[in-house]
Amino acid sequence: MKNLKNAAFLAMLLVLAAQSLEARLQSCNPSGKIRGITPPAGQCNQENDSDCCKAGEYYTTYKCSPPVSGNTKAVLTINSFQEGGDGGGPSECDNQYHSDETPVVALSTGWYSGGSRCLKNVVVSGNGRSVTAMVVDECDSTMGCDEDHDYQPPCPNNIVDASKAVWKALGVPEDNWGDLDITWSDA
Repeated sequence: MKNLKNAAFLAMLLVLAAQSLEARLQSCNPSGKIRGITPPAGQCNQENDSDCCKAGEYYTTYKCSPPVSGNTKAVLTINSFQEGGDGGGPSECDNQYHSDETPVVALSTGWYSGGSRCLKNVVVSGNGRSVTAMVVDECDSTMGCDEDHDYQPPCPNNIVDASKAVWKALGVPEDNWGDLDITWSDA
């Protein structure tokens, strides 16, 4: 009887340990901070009301994003993937620029997953509609405030940064473009 109680106690400890480990693996805590600098004159493209880094301000960085599910909560932001747009250089996935009229997105670093979603489709749902868009870039959550990132702060860890075509397909009035609570999933 004593052995049975000990075995039950050990089994319970193992279950609790496994649940604790699972909870830790699903969490996404900040990985650090970077200090902003003042961009050189004319070097931070503020198209689509993009923020520019400010000297001395600290910006949180992440190496992870919340867990992906069939209905992952996120914030939709707007980005121009065209040459000269606020997205900076060509897209990471294909080293190309993309028209604002093409439904494309960049995902926060953790969801971008080292490029494993490159050129794959995701379904973005918001405003009572859904649209399929192709992943072409990373919205870098680990770096920012430098030339490579157009002197913009790092992305938060829950961003789907979308072209104007995605916003149009979701039927969001243009004066409301910027931030929208959405869900997304792999197509």
